Amino acid sequence: MEINAKEFSNNDITVTYNPCECTLSETCARELSDVFSNSIIPWINLDNAKKTESVIKQINRCPSGALKYYLHDKKQAS
Repeated sequence: MEINAKEFSNNDITVTYNPCECTLSETCARELSDVFSNSIIPWINLDNAKKTESVIKQINRCPSGALKYYLHDKKQAS
């Protein structure tokens, strides 16, 4: 059975989660529980992020690499 990666976005960032890579260490939920949860769906809530930088730092600490991100281009055509 194939499980697709999930995407979660706000105005600044999109976070992708690949459940097939996740080792369920719960590091993200323990260290940044305002954004990551292991008991509330959707389990990534970027609306609760105080700073995009804190989300990026937490994703970079993901031991399995199941979490990734990309920043949105803020340039708008005039």
